[in-house]
Amino acid sequence: MYRDNSLMPKETVRLTALGILLDDGPQLYGELAAAVRHFTGRIVGPSLDLMGTSLEMLRLEGLIEALDGGGGIDESSRLAITAAGRQAFEALMRASVRAPSSDGINKLVIALKLRFLHRLEPLSRREQIDALLELYETELARLNDLASHHVDDPGLFAAWLEHDITQVKARLAWFNGVIEHLQEEKRVREDGLRR
Repeated sequence: MYRDNSLMPKETVRLTALGILLDDGPQLYGELAAAVRHFTGRIVGPSLDLMGTSLEMLRLEGLIEALDGGGGIDESSRLAITAAGRQAFEALMRASVRAPSSDGINKLVIALKLRFLHRLEPLSRREQIDALLELYETELARLNDLASHHVDDPGLFAAWLEHDITQVKARLAWFNGVIEHLQEEKRVREDGLRR
């Protein structure tokens, strides 16, 4: 991780692979590699930064294992997540997101958090959504400040900023809706425990 506790590109690949194994269960090596490439490639596009982590490395670190019990892994190996892999997944899910959130890796980190959020405990889910809300609130304040200084500029810059501001406001509204949904889930859970 970077010093600010945000994910490096190779860690986003690690999070993707571990999350897929948690959600979908054991997979053949080739299936898992294709699923990781598909998800990361569709979010970020082609990226050399995301091509460096091999599934073999995850096995050597004890995060995944081949179910056939062989020493190494190959295209025919069926892979599963280990207990250490589950711990690594949770630590990666709790990583920070760097601002601004418009670059490809940050977009991938946010997508991964949302893709696998259901794998965290309710309190951790809420913490992650709160952190994303704070990220977008900070971004909105930054954009509003910039727009106020360039409101009378010629050209399209002010209109482009307004477009960005509209997108950030929409994201904030969406995340606030997620918070409401999480609060409703909590109320239902607490009502169930009282009965």
